[in-house]
Amino acid sequence: MNSETKNFRTWEEVRGEIYTPEEITESDLRVALIGELVKARQEKGISQKELERLSGVRQPIIARMERGTTNPQIDTVLKVLAPLGKTLAIVPLETK
Repeated sequence: MNSETKNFRTWEEVRGEIYTPEEITESDLRVALIGELVKARQEKGISQKELERLSGVRQPIIARMERGTTNPQIDTVLKVLAPLGKTLAIVPLETK
């Protein structure tokens, strides 16, 4: 190893030092939920505006949810998921 790569740390290593395991789990779950929401909307061929019409949740809120810049309440998430044919489920966490 040369001196430039010797001090290289992965994001996983840095993240483990900055955040608690609980914060990491919460973040991973949030990313997975957002990813599934976007995937479901795109698979249905529905625009955010159309999802607004179907769900009653305003398009700017849907956009913020998809960007991960808001923490929506569960009822909001459920309203958005229903027209996509999806719901939330409580399942055991996968252990790494």
